[in-house]
Amino acid sequence: MYGRKVKLRFLFVVIILITLILTTFLILKSLEENVVYFQSPSEIKSLSEIDKSKIRVGGMVKKNSISISSNEVNFIITDFKNEINVTYSGAVPNLFAEGKGVVAEGFLKDRNFFSATKILAKHDENYMPPEVKEALGEK
Repeated sequence: MYGRKVKLRFLFVVIILITLILTTFLILKSLEENVVYFQSPSEIKSLSEIDKSKIRVGGMVKKNSISISSNEVNFIITDFKNEINVTYSGAVPNLFAEGKGVVAEGFLKDRNFFSATKILAKHDENYMPPEVKEALGEK
């Protein structure tokens, strides 16, 4: 019916398709463990059940909410609708300040309490490092 060349080409195409599907599946499966979802305090308040996987909470650091003890930093992240209390052990970034944007990565204890393992301070598009400001003669 079909010649030997046609059968070999068909087999070759099938093997390539199976390899591509298997490779895609393995890549997605390995990335699944490293995916960290981003949520705002309002989204956390509306959760139906608390998931114990790692997430990121983002928003603004509430004014007058930073409390620093010898080995821990406590603060509140707000999206101006809801708030969440955050506790973090470690050094905070230089850009971390009240009224500034922040993303905390860690684990949700309940709808009001978040235990951070990493703090990522954000800056806006107008940010300029102090060294560059001095070099340009700006204040």
